[in-house]
Amino acid sequence: MQQQFSEIADLIQSSLRGEEGFLANFSGESSQFVRFNRSAVRQAGAVEQRYLSLELFIGKRHASQSITLTGADDRDAVIAAVVALREVLTDTPEDPHFLINETPSSSVRVLPNQLPGDDEAVSAILETGKGRDLVGLYASGPIHRGFANSFGQRNWDTAHAFAADLSFYLQSDKAVKVDHAGTAWDAGAFTAKMDGAKMRLKALARAPKTISPGSYRVFLAPAALEELFGLLSWGGFSLASEKTATTPFIRMIAEGAKLDPRVTLVENAAEGLAPGFQEEGFVKPARVPLITAGAYTSALASPRSAAEFGVPQNGADGSESPVALDMAAGALADADVLKTLGTGVYVGNLWYTNYSDRNACRLTGMTRFATFWVENGEIVAPLNVMRFDDTLYNILGTNLVDLTAHRDLRLSTSTYESRSTQSMRLPGAVVANLAMTL
Repeated sequence: MQQQFSEIADLIQSSLRGEEGFLANFSGESSQFVRFNRSAVRQAGAVEQRYLSLELFIGKRHASQSITLTGADDRDAVIAAVVALREVLTDTPEDPHFLINETPSSSVRVLPNQLPGDDEAVSAILETGKGRDLVGLYASGPIHRGFANSFGQRNWDTAHAFAADLSFYLQSDKAVKVDHAGTAWDAGAFTAKMDGAKMRLKALARAPKTISPGSYRVFLAPAALEELFGLLSWGGFSLASEKTATTPFIRMIAEGAKLDPRVTLVENAAEGLAPGFQEEGFVKPARVPLITAGAYTSALASPRSAAEFGVPQNGADGSESPVALDMAAGALADADVLKTLGTGVYVGNLWYTNYSDRNACRLTGMTRFATFWVENGEIVAPLNVMRFDDTLYNILGTNLVDLTAHRDLRLSTSTYESRSTQSMRLPGAVVANLAMTL
């Protein structure tokens, strides 16, 4: 794919006229997918796809078009796109916020292929599911991204990754969700995760408990925190949201509100799966501090927002959402989580999260899958579904007890249109009080 993209970039370059320039972004993958149900393979297949996003510009005037590539001879389609954009460009007004990288910074990153053979991974999943109803999806293979422009810049990134998104289903709405993802298959870590899930599955078979609305001591597993930060990523770390006062962190910016000093968040592009460049050709810094020791530090600034608000860009994509969010670890050992929780609620997953009061950074959502009532450090019973409603300033601020020393690498399992390269590295959190509303 890299060779094809290089040839396409050269073709576009040679077809330019006068003061025309171009930006080209390539997205491709060669993926294997396996779907499981009742601990058996129900569907298996392969997907190979390639897309080109082409933007033609003259000064501040620009127009773009996306093309599906065949991987064979796409020369005619590419030239046709250049011609079509040239015609559109004549009637396109100038865009005052159009900002691109005009200083070439080329790069190539090809992560080593340490993926397991599909037979190895599938066999391990089937083996652990014996005698149970295991459902889910396994996806694996290389993901490619490329960038080129008329200034001679060429960037390429290939990441080899896999994601197993699985659940042990018991009955009705009772299931234990477990995932295993990364760039190299760790059989020991996979076995440990699945053994832990099987233990929770046994506890899930007990008579469920219903608790009254109120405040409870809780443990939020990394998967639960992922849901919260997934919501907060919709504008929470965006420069445009900061400047228009629509960020949920507005109290931190305007009033100096803080989270617990143990809470530090960075955009860690150097260690993430996403490419180290963005669609206008700017290279992402290795790390962008977002919240440091509980205090708001900086926002993700896309080139467009940087031009609009007169500040430097810092390599953010147009959405200004984190692609490699990294949260600092705490001191709590995984083996001590239940003991530290004592009596309260173990929350494995959350869903339907949303803002109940955006300006107050108040979040709401539902518990999901295996959520348990814990007494004296022991799981007693599964908990019927509850809704929580509380502010982040309470959850990761005044009520934070501790964060786990171990952090999960949470690779996005999204396959909408294509496999995602987004990731989060998160600990779990013990919280002294979380408001359960119904």
